[in-house]
Amino acid sequence: MFRIASALAGIGLFVAIALAPSRAAEASSVVVMTDKGAVRGAINNDMREFKGIPYARPPVGDLRFAMPADALVWSGERDATAFGSPCPQAERYGIPESSDNEDCLFINVTVPNRDLDRKRPVLVWIHGGAFVGGSSSLYPLDALARSGDAVVVSMNYRLGVFGFVAHPGFDADHNGGYGLEDQRAALRWVKRNIAAFGGDPDRVTVAGESAGAAGVCMHILAPDETQGLFSQAIVQSAGCVTPLPTVTDGARIGETIAAKLGCSDAPTALACLRKVAVKDLLAAAADVAGSSIVTFLPVTGTRTVPLPGAQAIRAGKFVHVPVMMGGTRDELRLYVAYAVQAGLKVTADNYAATLRETYGDDTDAVVGKYPSSAYSSPAAALGTVWSDFRADVGVNNCIYLETAKLLRKSVPVYESVFGDRDAPPVTADPGFEMGAVHSSELPYLFPHFDNTTRLAGPNLAPDSLALARTMTAYWTSFVNSGKPSAPGAPAWEPFTAEDKVMNLTPRQLGGFDASAAHQCPFWRSLYPSVLTQP
Repeated sequence: MFRIASALAGIGLFVAIALAPSRAAEASSVVVMTDKGAVRGAINNDMREFKGIPYARPPVGDLRFAMPADALVWSGERDATAFGSPCPQAERYGIPESSDNEDCLFINVTVPNRDLDRKRPVLVWIHGGAFVGGSSSLYPLDALARSGDAVVVSMNYRLGVFGFVAHPGFDADHNGGYGLEDQRAALRWVKRNIAAFGGDPDRVTVAGESAGAAGVCMHILAPDETQGLFSQAIVQSAGCVTPLPTVTDGARIGETIAAKLGCSDAPTALACLRKVAVKDLLAAAADVAGSSIVTFLPVTGTRTVPLPGAQAIRAGKFVHVPVMMGGTRDELRLYVAYAVQAGLKVTADNYAATLRETYGDDTDAVVGKYPSSAYSSPAAALGTVWSDFRADVGVNNCIYLETAKLLRKSVPVYESVFGDRDAPPVTADPGFEMGAVHSSELPYLFPHFDNTTRLAGPNLAPDSLALARTMTAYWTSFVNSGKPSAPGAPAWEPFTAEDKVMNLTPRQLGGFDASAAHQCPFWRSLYPSVLTQP
């Protein structure tokens, strides 16, 4: 009897061992039904992760330079355990990311694997990349999802010449806005599908950084197209009132690119451009753009972006939702670094001449306010000037404050400046002090974020890590309640004056006067048509 029992036990053990791998596989995957079909994601570290879900058809053939079309229905379970391809882009600024694959309109979802019956708030993240690069695959979503007990979503969208170029042959209503319309298609996908993943479609915060934040601005500025798609917004390192080109301005760039590709005949230009190889479009766009970082800005004067930001907000023609916004203290020192890496030499002797390219007749006043001798190097001085204000690039601190001043008249606004000058470097050492440059705050919200999938960002220093935890708490409490708060941290007051700004700096956390810190009264005196009085 004992031998029989032992034998049966052995068989049971054998069966259990034999079945263990398949049961483990079942336990580590999860299936959700979307409106187009079932997707099978993975469970990692107690998080449900779904990657590479198509939210629109590949924008190829007749769908290139056209509005995004709904994804087709599929049968069976679609694998959703790996990111989809980034959208077409060339390597830039020494960042070794590139793609020539137009099948790139994918969305990703991460949600805690617990309390699956309740509906969580949703954060939709739009990646940056100067409108010409970047990918959702660079951003680990689990930290925000875990900290905020939220559903966190990211997506890819068309870039550069494919998503942000206008042309007389394109659809007039959305000319120059196909990348933005991709983002809106993703937001509509969230509205239809996020409940199946445990999210609340009526509590969606749309957020982004840099070009992604500019996308958020453009969605705020298009109420006829976006009303009801989100209930809150986070704008990180973009100014919604930045002066933008008109669709006519943008079309001149599109015509120049088309001419380089042999597509200058107006009646056939669109059909011609749709046949050009991806690599040739990328090369022509890069040639036309040169070193400019503003070639592929969103354009105004269409249904996609009807009015310039300042005009729309003053007229009340925007989506009225709470907004949390801000930028970094030394934003454009990063682009000075890129220029230095490309061969620019900024010296005390050519400092004024370099500034003159941006500020023209106001250069003497700017040099008087920002003498290069007052900074650790002329290059750092140039980066500080650009970071405080320049009218042609919306990545600067005075334009952020201008946006907040106009928005606060209609909606709650929470303004901040990230100032951790011990943040990990985001590019190779350019030979001058970088500080808290553009995108340096991203690892504080997305641990180990890096601009390339080939590397992971370093660990944060102790003070920086403490700041990261506070920032994550502020962000996720805003996602949950519309008001940023963090345990044991200073209260983040609504923006009612220029000294009501949160200073996100280790050991200096709390309210401060950002206008004084970034010399905005001086810049108002030079650019009264862009910057208004407090």
